[in-house]
Formats: sequence, structure tokens, C-alpha cells
Amino acid sequence: VLQKALATLLRQPVSITGAGRTDTGVHARMMVAHFDFEYADDPVRRIDGRWLTDKLNRLLPPDISIYKTVPVVADAHARFDAVEREYKYYVSPRKDPFRRDVAYQLIMPLDLDRMNEAAETLLGRQDFTSFSKLHSGNKTNICRVTRAQWQEQDGCYVFTVAADRFLRNMVRAIVGTLLDVGRGKLSVEGFRAVIDGRDRALAGTSAPPQGLFLTRVDYPDDVYVKQH
Repeated sequence: VLQKALATLLRQPVSITGAGRTDTGVHARMMVAHFDFEYADDPVRRIDGRWLTDKLNRLLPPDISIYKTVPVVADAHARFDAVEREYKYYVSPRKDPFRRDVAYQLIMPLDLDRMNEAAETLLGRQDFTSFSKLHSGNKTNICRVTRAQWQEQDGCYVFTVAADRFLRNMVRAIVGTLLDVGRGKLSVEGFRAVIDGRDRALAGTSAPPQGLFLTRVDYPDDVYVKQH
């Protein structure tokens, strides 16, 4: 849909590359994509980012919104140049018809202190095979997690996790296992043992997709073209 809109505005075929993929039912508050444009280096025919953002939003359907369009260096890559990604997972502790598509409604007591104690063991560079979808074809299951924390926010329990990369299904598997800790089915030491075991069968059931949001993708400054 985005490629079709770009081709309409730029009057040439356009192929976009996204920063990653999300499971069906998962949301993205921020997704980054790049595309190459034939006249990107032509100062006369160079496109204005604000103009393109406005025109795209007029063409695109209601469930897709462009925040901004910026020029980047010729070899910039939305996926491989990303240095950190952040996800948030929302759990509603009460029945709420307005959140049923954007939060996991789990109506039972949860111990956030224990969940945060377990989440701290995720920090650092380590093997996350236990939280990876089987047979995903990853070259490595090593990731560096820089943040993993539960907070109460607007009547929800919100888990924020940031890392240099994520494995397929990793966040939902982590959340599902941390929820087991929160309801007393798994100890903090048991959660650590799940990580060390490097076996998906040791972890809990993956949390449903509707509570998960991709919220941030960061890049080094040198991928952006300096504006004058």
C-alpha cells in the first residue's frame, strides 16, 4: 500500500525496505522504512520531506500514518543500520471493551515487584534461544538488552524492553514467561534458569499479539543527510 502511494506521487516504481517485521496482530507506533529515489541527489528535483509526508497521508488509508520523511545517505539501510529497537507490551488487569484490540486483558493479581526482579536478569548481552521461535534460521540468538521494566500506566501494566536486536516472537515469549512469575507459577530463580537453559520448551506460552507495540527504532547520526 505504501509503495503504491509513493509510486503515484513520485511517478516511478518505488521499492521500500522496512526496519523489521511484526507478527500478525502486533502494532507499530513507529516503523521505519527506506526507499531509493532516482533524483535524490539532484538539488533541483530533490523532493521535500514535509511535502511528501503530507501528500502520503492524504493518499494512505486511515490505519497508516507517516510521521516524517527525511533524506539519508545513499547506503543507509532501515534494517541493518538500526542500533536499538524498543517495544512496549500492555496488560489490562480489568475488562475494558475499548482496549480489547490493544491490550492483553488478564484479570488476575500480578506481582510487579517480582516481575521486575525477574526482568532485570534479561539485561546485558546473552543467548535468548529460550525466547525464540523454533527453526527461525537465525545466525545467532545473542542479543544485548538495555532495558526491561514493568510500570503501571493509565490503568495498565506496561512492559518496556529495548535491545540492539530481537529474535522472532522474543518479546511475546518473554512477556508470557514474566506473567508466569507475576502470578506465582514461576520463581525469579526459575526465570533465570529458563534463560540459561536455552530451550524454548522451558519458557512460558507467548503472550497474545494485540498487547505488543513497536515504539522506537534508533539509528546513528551518520545515516542522516545534514540539512542546511
